[in-house]
Amino acid sequence: MKKLLCLVVLAIMIISGGCGKAPDAANLSDLGGVYSDNWEKIDFENEITGNMPEDISVGITGWPKYELSQEDGSKLSNKPMSWGILRNPNNEPPTANPGTPELLQKYGGYYIGDTSKKEIYLTFDEGYENGYTAKILDVLRDNNVKAVFFITGPYLKNHQDLVRRMVEEGHEVGNHTINHPSLPEVDDKRLEEEILGLDRVFYEKFGKHMTYLRPPKGEFSERTLSISQKLGYTNLFWSFAYEDWHKDRVRGPEYAKNIVLRNLHNGEIMLLHAVSKDNADALDSIIKSVRELGYEFGDINNLINNKKSSIIS
Repeated sequence: MKKLLCLVVLAIMIISGGCGKAPDAANLSDLGGVYSDNWEKIDFENEITGNMPEDISVGITGWPKYELSQEDGSKLSNKPMSWGILRNPNNEPPTANPGTPELLQKYGGYYIGDTSKKEIYLTFDEGYENGYTAKILDVLRDNNVKAVFFITGPYLKNHQDLVRRMVEEGHEVGNHTINHPSLPEVDDKRLEEEILGLDRVFYEKFGKHMTYLRPPKGEFSERTLSISQKLGYTNLFWSFAYEDWHKDRVRGPEYAKNIVLRNLHNGEIMLLHAVSKDNADALDSIIKSVRELGYEFGDINNLINNKKSSIIS
């Protein structure tokens, strides 16, 4: 009798669940993105680093200074901003958009470390996989360097083996949102889901939360910085990047190495895109050359935690 009852219950579950209308993926708690979207649908071509010519050697001219909002937290400015830096010669730190260092400081964000120390912080953006991340991880392991990898929803969905390697080998996995939207263009609810939806799935798989956010396309506003900080995130921008995300624009490892080395500076937060064959092929030589020049690779967690401790004390 008990067996018959179980069969009846099972039949009811199959009929009610199996024949019903499938839920709309867009209404799922993670926007459906981690599980249902493909990276082919996401725009990775429009990157702010493309607005930084590679031979810039002078300071900023003609950029208006950003003024911090004086309004209450519910009315913070949503004026879209694109992260911008101009390179300086002689291994001097770059110049950021006027007013934006103060803006990042207000909301606990970073684009550079301690400029009194010859430390480099290595980060990679991983919107999608192009076959080079395993090699990058091998090089980092062999050279005892830790990095931050910023992943999207489709990346987590399709490449959990690589993400697991990142976690198990001591790297930090950062949040690049589920669908890589321009954050100022989405409302508060979607902004939270783009960030927290990815984190929920990451936590389910690896038992830890993400703590660093890299705004897609380098686009942000005072509103997005405030919301992401309240969600527990540290916005992490960069003090060096170059146009390396075009997977069909191969210029050779020497090109990648040379542009990285001539722009080294104290406290550098280096952004490289892992889809670049040039970066993957040059990485071992870059690491060795950086160390020969007297720099060392730092752990981003030490930088952030030490900074927070000094503020508290």
